[in-house]
Amino acid sequence: MGGDDTPTTPAHGDATTISAVHPDILQTHILTRLDGPTLASAACASSQLHALSTQETLWQQICHRTWPSTADPYRSFYSDSFQYLDGHRRSRPSRRPPPAYIISAVDIRYQNQLILSKVHVAETESDPSLPFRVDLLGPKEAAPMPVNLDIREDKCLSNLEENLTLSWILIDPTRTRAADVSSRRPVLVRRNWLANDVELRYATVLSGGELVQCLVAVTCGGGGTGLAVGEVRLDVEDMEGKKLGWKSLGAAVEGGRKRRGGKGEERERYEGWWREERERRQRKRRRENRRVTVLFVTPVVILLSVLLSVLVFVGIKFLQLLVSPFNG
Repeated sequence: MGGDDTPTTPAHGDATTISAVHPDILQTHILTRLDGPTLASAACASSQLHALSTQETLWQQICHRTWPSTADPYRSFYSDSFQYLDGHRRSRPSRRPPPAYIISAVDIRYQNQLILSKVHVAETESDPSLPFRVDLLGPKEAAPMPVNLDIREDKCLSNLEENLTLSWILIDPTRTRAADVSSRRPVLVRRNWLANDVELRYATVLSGGELVQCLVAVTCGGGGTGLAVGEVRLDVEDMEGKKLGWKSLGAAVEGGRKRRGGKGEERERYEGWWREERERRQRKRRRENRRVTVLFVTPVVILLSVLLSVLVFVGIKFLQLLVSPFNG
């Protein structure tokens, strides 16, 4: 009948578009289950999904799941921090004055289980060229880990290398920008027999007119009751180990960003930088050796030439003296 309000259903085989799904279902039961990259991809699929995916609460939830120590604004923070800093891009020196303080948002996980989440505010020195360093934990602070490993065994090192991940977000409050300076997974794991602990190094190599290393050192120790994170610090160095200040780090952070690499790519990228740097040092050393050789050989050649000239002159005079009586 004409007054029948019974809803019609699509015939068998008819396609149902995304617009047929109620927006509340999409926003409440579907989009909330996506991670950041998937949500960003979904936003490009249709205008409806784009409008729904711009809701700030979605990005708030994603940021809290990924970085529990985050704060508003979530979408721009995720956009900055999910990408790694690209060291191959050369950035122009910034004319902005250095910020009065820098915020560090640090999250450490073991097998994706959060064991440490902390926000640290560090004042920048009046001289931006002075060494920049952040010590996240105090002398008596420690973060217990949900695992009992013997650091004397090799499997302890491989276990930590595989499962202990770190995110270190540097936030510049004056520019309201953020950047992740951690390699996420360690690029180096080594045992310290004297201190009876294990040190993990997370590192990225940046370029701000010079190569800059952001090194995060995490120390794990403990007895039979289990491991604990006892020291977490950030240092900025050049490729030869010289400590650098915020001026160098700030210039490097101004560089470009790329999407974060997959598992193992960050370590390969860091090792690739070291290979390039080692080759560069070798070329520089060879040039210096050639220069030293030239600087050493040239005076010797000149001296020998002068001595030879003197000997030839003296020899000629001596022969003339010997021959002169016979000519007389």
